[in-house]
Amino acid sequence: MFDIAIIGGGPAGLMAAEAAVEGGAKVEVYDAMPSVGRKFLLAGKGGLNLTHADPLDAFLSRYGARRERLAPLLQAFGPDALRAWAQGLGVETFVGSSRRLFSISRRIAT
Repeated sequence: MFDIAIIGGGPAGLMAAEAAVEGGAKVEVYDAMPSVGRKFLLAGKGGLNLTHADPLDAFLSRYGARRERLAPLLQAFGPDALRAWAQGLGVETFVGSSRRLFSISRRIAT
């Protein structure tokens, strides 16, 4: 039996599952795809970038009028933290010439 069902196995669903498990919950993740994290893992292949690898100030400038509201959130979990989280899952990343961040790996390490 599980405590929490998470619908969607993309990065947000995986992060929610990770947080719930760390909090002691038993979690099941459901996704329409045959395995979780497919878009995340194929990001570099199909051109889906995970985030931008700009320094924080340049990164925040992308948000225009919403910058002030988003700044505390992105300071707490910005591009570097996302990259570290992916690496913690065993997903290597690379920064493209556009300064966008892509995944290299095609599966999550177990």
